[in-house]
Amino acid sequence: MTPPNSDFIAPGESTKPTVALTFDDGPHPVWTRRVLEALDDADTKATFFVVSPLAHRFPNVISEIQSAGHAVELHCERHVRHTELSREQVESDVRSAIRNLNDLGVTPKFWRPPWGVLAPWTTEVADDFGLPLALWTADTHDWRGDCATEMLDAISPALGSEAVVLMHDGLGPGSRRSGCQNTVALIDPLVRRIRALGCEPALLADDIRPSSNRQKAAI
Repeated sequence: MTPPNSDFIAPGESTKPTVALTFDDGPHPVWTRRVLEALDDADTKATFFVVSPLAHRFPNVISEIQSAGHAVELHCERHVRHTELSREQVESDVRSAIRNLNDLGVTPKFWRPPWGVLAPWTTEVADDFGLPLALWTADTHDWRGDCATEMLDAISPALGSEAVVLMHDGLGPGSRRSGCQNTVALIDPLVRRIRALGCEPALLADDIRPSSNRQKAAI
């Protein structure tokens, strides 16, 4: 997939240039916890875009994400491309997912659509719900099962100030791997590479505005 436009995202505030670490398709009772351990060992924070039925199934994992100082944001209720749904179906999906996350004490500030695919009206729906779209600039393609070294080499040219890295702590649709161990293994060398570049891993920023959404709709 072609990396979506970086106008949708911005890293958190820091005295250093920042790189946002983000994870999709969780929570997972095993792999999310192993990701959390790796992030703790690396002394860094990340943003988790969750699937709301999984969040309801594993509420303790959501609590662990928040307790560790990470952010929980909205991915979806159903992991389906917007181009395969009607606007009304996506609106219903977002409304239900927000309600379910609210029940868990989560108030999402960002929304990452499934697959990063936008329909012609996705930005309007995001604006209606007051949820800035949060895509990415560096895709690890970890769902393929590539080893950590391969993934780090592939995304290194895209690392730098205001980069946003896409990873997965769950096994979503289309995944070609049986587990997320290579993603877990990637975290430490990725964080070290980011810091070697004079940047700092961070959460997504709080100052993204819906009016900044300028990504072309998927066709």
